[in-house]
Amino acid sequence: MPTPSSKSYQARPGQVEQRWHLVDAQDKVLGRLAVQLATILTGKHRPTYTPHVDTGDYVVVLNAAHVKLTGNKTNTRTHQSYSGYPGGLKTVSLQQVLKTHPDRVILRAVRCMMPKNRLARKMLKKLKIYPGTEHPHQAQNPEPLELSC
Repeated sequence: MPTPSSKSYQARPGQVEQRWHLVDAQDKVLGRLAVQLATILTGKHRPTYTPHVDTGDYVVVLNAAHVKLTGNKTNTRTHQSYSGYPGGLKTVSLQQVLKTHPDRVILRAVRCMMPKNRLARKMLKKLKIYPGTEHPHQAQNPEPLELSC
C-alpha cells in the first residue's frame, strides 16, 4: 500500500496550460514529422501527462506543401474516400493530393498516429496546418519549435 507522500499526480482539465508551437515542415520527412506532432498534441512530451485529460499543446504547421516523402511513395500511395453509395469509392494518388490539398496529407498521417477515441478527436482540432508561410495565429505568439526529423 502506497504511503500518502508517494501519490502520483493526476492533471485536471482546467489546470493545464496549453502553449502554442510553430513548426516548419519544409524538407521534413512526413512520417517522422507526424510522430512528433502527435506526441505534442497528446501531451506526452510533458511530465504531467495524464491519459484521460487533454494535456497537449497547440501546433501550427507551415510549409505543408514542401513536406518530403521517401522512396516512391508519391506515385504508389493513394488516398481513398468512400461516400457509402455503390460505386462511390474515389481513389486519388498522393502526388495529386499534395498538389491540391497538402494539409490533408499531414492531417491524415497525424490522425493515424493518435489514439482512436473522443479525446483524440478533440486534440486533433489543436493542429493547424497551412501550405505556405502565412498563418492567422500571430495573436497567440506561437513559439518556434525545432523538431529532429
